[in-house]
Amino acid sequence: MIVVSDTSPISNLAAIGQLIILQQLYSEVIIPTAVYQELLDSGAEDPAVLAIQTLDWIQVCSVTNAVLLQSLQASLDAGEAEAIVLAVELAADRLLMDERRGRQQALQAGLKVTGLLGVLLAAKQQRVIATVQPILDALIANRFWVRDELYAEVLRLAGE
Repeated sequence: MIVVSDTSPISNLAAIGQLIILQQLYSEVIIPTAVYQELLDSGAEDPAVLAIQTLDWIQVCSVTNAVLLQSLQASLDAGEAEAIVLAVELAADRLLMDERRGRQQALQAGLKVTGLLGVLLAAKQQRVIATVQPILDALIANRFWVRDELYAEVLRLAGE
């Protein structure tokens, strides 16, 4: 399975010490150069920085489709745009992305998109994690924003 990720899923899971969920679900995650740079720019104390520099299951790959990249950069940040382009170029099975505008563009490009909440639900379904709520609460405590209605819906879907 080819999985490409934007910055948010990696940085948020790393911040709460749960990045292992991505490895257990997908074995390998590929990030574009711009996402790698965004993670590095978050500062040396960010747990995601150490992760991307040391974990061999997170691979960095450059994009080549400059025309598609340029058209996406008109409305998205560099990491989102490159993640979409890389997912298209690799014919990825899944793109991990939380930002609404990026998700809309990815869906228009024919990609299958999963956000961090979808990752948590898949992790529970595949028995990678026992419960969603403690991880979701940790994400929220670490400034991951979730609407109250969505929080309730995720827990309902998780059977919690």
